[in-house]
Amino acid sequence: MLIFHRTLTIAVAGLTLATSLSAQRAIESRRVASSEYLYLWTASADSSGPDFLAVYDIRDHAKDARYGALVTTVAVPGRANGPHHTEHDMPADNRLFANGFRSGQSFVFDLTNPRVPRVAEQFGDMAGLMHPHSFWRLPNGNLLSTFQMQHDSGGMAPGGVAELTPRGTLVRSSSANRAPGSRSDRPYSAAILNDIDRVVVTTTDMDKADSTRNVQLWRLSDLSLQHTIVLPDGPQFEGYRSAEPRVLADGKTVLVSTFNCGLFLLDGLTTPTPSARMVASFPRKPGTSCAVPVVAGKYYLITVPAWSAVVSLDVSDPSHPREVSRVTLGPDDVPHWIGIEPNHRRVVITGYQAMKTRVLLATFNATTGALALDERFRAEGSAEVGMRMENTTWPHGGNGPGIPHGAVFSRQP
Repeated sequence: MLIFHRTLTIAVAGLTLATSLSAQRAIESRRVASSEYLYLWTASADSSGPDFLAVYDIRDHAKDARYGALVTTVAVPGRANGPHHTEHDMPADNRLFANGFRSGQSFVFDLTNPRVPRVAEQFGDMAGLMHPHSFWRLPNGNLLSTFQMQHDSGGMAPGGVAELTPRGTLVRSSSANRAPGSRSDRPYSAAILNDIDRVVVTTTDMDKADSTRNVQLWRLSDLSLQHTIVLPDGPQFEGYRSAEPRVLADGKTVLVSTFNCGLFLLDGLTTPTPSARMVASFPRKPGTSCAVPVVAGKYYLITVPAWSAVVSLDVSDPSHPREVSRVTLGPDDVPHWIGIEPNHRRVVITGYQAMKTRVLLATFNATTGALALDERFRAEGSAEVGMRMENTTWPHGGNGPGIPHGAVFSRQP
């Protein structure tokens, strides 16, 4: 009996170990799995056609489809919505928020079945706030959205921030039009610092009616505006037109990019005197702007139109970012939006000028920070890398060129 008990114990221990190893392998498998689909929030160049979300197949080893093949599209109501920002990462509930900034209408796409997307919700103004711009997920699954504008007795005033449910309904909101001299501060994008109960909000005016050097610091718990941080000017006016704040891998350090191609490190976010200092800048090309960045471990990737490139910086020491790689595009390409795959292996790039109707993928090495064009992602038989959203009969109807902006990878299977 004792021998049997010992044998059973060893067997159970072996089973436990095997189960543990199996679970670990499953975790590792999920960690390295690649996205299967790419979603592109797209404007119709034909004003008579609807804007739409396009789905592309980017499975590495698809047996039933070509890498980069168009899967389907889903059109949204109305015309000329001006597709602009989506969420930057696919959320866990697969309900993707996307704004049509020109019309002020936003849409929620249900991507539970990635090959059969549908428009689940649509919304516009919230509590007097107008023209939502950026969406960021909160720990509770809701979204924090920036709104650029609102009406008041003095005309068009700065908007504010609002918490929304995944269905796009209002939970709470707060106006940015409360601080003296703040009428030029239109909330643009945000970075959520849940552990210190703060939200960093940039303030660029999408209508470009005015330009400031202000970054706002809000308290997350009650959406109250705590401080306004003035970015240093810089020799090329880098401090103007604050664009995208990003939280680094440590969860507490924030870098803020500007459209004037400066990069700023925020200090003292939990103190009464938060501040900012410029830690890097890039050359500027007339008529273009440095734009959307992503964080991947110790690397910070950002578009630099003056170089027609996406640049990879090592920000292990955020006070001294160091370039480690760049992927250079065509001389007339103006990269603007980038998004990164959840496993950090691929980067999607959309933009302006020669890139207006073109989408590119780049590969990324999360160990070295190296970037390179994904040569496989191209139209069948084409000598040009990337996809041009032209000369295509769209599944929803029509064949006018598509102009992509927000681009997001699907969640890992």
